[in-house]
Amino acid sequence: MGLLTGIRKKVKSVSRYNQILKVLLKYGFEDLVYYLEEKKRYQFLQQFVPKARKLHAMEYSKWAKMRLVCEELGPTFVKFGQILSNRPDLIPFDLVFELEKLQDNVPPMPVEMAKEVVETELKDDVEKLFAWFEPEPFASASMAQVHKVTLHSGKRVALKVQRQGIQDIILEDIKVMYSIADILEKRIPSLKSFDPIGLVKNFEESILKELDFINESINVQRFYNNIKQDDSVEQFANAPRIYPEYTTNKILAMEFMPGIKINSLKEIEEKGFDKKVLARRLAISYFKQIFEYGFFHADPHPGNLLVQANGHICYLDFGMMGSILPRDIEIFGRLFLAITRKDVNKIIRALQQLSNNMTIENMRDLEFDINEFVEKYYIRSVHENEMSTILLELKDIIIAHGLIVPTHFYLFARSLVTVEGVIEKLDPELDQFAIVKPYLIKSVSRTYNPIKMGEKALNSMYELGNYMEELPRDLKNAIRKINSGMVKVDLTHQGIDPMVHTINRVTKQLVSAFVMVALIVGATLFIIFEIQPLWKGFSVIGIIAIILAAMLAFGMLRDIRKGDHDNW
Repeated sequence: MGLLTGIRKKVKSVSRYNQILKVLLKYGFEDLVYYLEEKKRYQFLQQFVPKARKLHAMEYSKWAKMRLVCEELGPTFVKFGQILSNRPDLIPFDLVFELEKLQDNVPPMPVEMAKEVVETELKDDVEKLFAWFEPEPFASASMAQVHKVTLHSGKRVALKVQRQGIQDIILEDIKVMYSIADILEKRIPSLKSFDPIGLVKNFEESILKELDFINESINVQRFYNNIKQDDSVEQFANAPRIYPEYTTNKILAMEFMPGIKINSLKEIEEKGFDKKVLARRLAISYFKQIFEYGFFHADPHPGNLLVQANGHICYLDFGMMGSILPRDIEIFGRLFLAITRKDVNKIIRALQQLSNNMTIENMRDLEFDINEFVEKYYIRSVHENEMSTILLELKDIIIAHGLIVPTHFYLFARSLVTVEGVIEKLDPELDQFAIVKPYLIKSVSRTYNPIKMGEKALNSMYELGNYMEELPRDLKNAIRKINSGMVKVDLTHQGIDPMVHTINRVTKQLVSAFVMVALIVGATLFIIFEIQPLWKGFSVIGIIAIILAAMLAFGMLRDIRKGDHDNW
């Protein structure tokens, strides 16, 4: 039985390879036809190409053909293309633009199959579980479809049901993608810098998370909690509640949220909503997610945004979310404020802090590019209200100078483009910077909160105390290992002088730190026990010791700021 299963899997894999090869050959041939037609070469060969194939080849660019390849190969490759569109640092902008158009053109699975998945997951009959199960899904995609159901309590629920067998298909396709990536790395060395296997690995992690509806339910709950805990006046967002008793890895039960799609402008006007008010509320709700919650909806297209009866904006579909560290929120805040103040040095500093690069190879070129960017920003009138334009131009500078920024930077940029497209249709004159500025200032001011600064200082002192307590023991262990011959040092004379220089500098710093700590401890004891002679009730020796410790600390800080040298 195991042998037959193995043979069946091998046949299935070979069949999939053949299908992929056919699609690649089809569009590869069309690309060749396009090239020959464009360059006017080998005219006699073109006579053998069917007219329909030639027209199709000329209609689409090479990037559009790559999008069509993904669509034709099915849901796994569509999802891979969509995720790859978030990496403009790796692929050309024209390809990013095409991959963003990828659609899941898949008909819904029959209601019997959907019910079978529900009954298998929830271990009961649909009729017993729900008072009503809508047979026709009101939303359908390549991985799942959504049915309206009514609980016996009368509550209306949106039930997201995973497609039957989709997990097996995706896992099989991922194996094929690994094989293709391995071949590309071995056969085309220039592609090695793009790390094709790493890209497939990241995609695998991402899509397996998306296949796990428990993970999506956590996203929804986290988003919902952020909104509910925000008791400010300007809280205009909403999200569905989760019904955990009807949620599994393949079933997601959410509160059904009635409303009008935000791009149904005619219906919005008929209901008496002010489009400018809605645009402002959408902008506020989005910037709150970025600069206050640090957890944002990464795919806010019109299909995922509803206008509710109270004028609030309801977010749907939480499969793609972005998460930002508090430190990065502060850096984003300082970055945008520096742009508004035309401060080139602070923009560069913020980009350096945001990136993983320790050093920048050509700082002068980066400074020039940032200065040009700032000057253009201040004199242009086109797209003046669009923050996404700023981010996209910064993205080009980041890529050009090889800065490695977190993935959420690109997610932020892409989602901002999407949400601004919606805002543009509602109110093209909305000044987004006027709305976001208070949130930027608030995110930056958190760092300079006196209480937090005090906590940081106390934590630093505590860590220093622990370090000083452990240092003698660590030194003793190190000396024992050296004496016992357990430590072997193999030195090759390649710039040994700088190493000796650094050891001398570190040794002097450690000695100074020991002396400084000893002076502070001694001074404290002299003052507490009022050791003679006294001056205004304080021990003179203690005061002198504190002054000496302060001078020593000042000297250390000054030399650390100056850099790597030995002029003590």
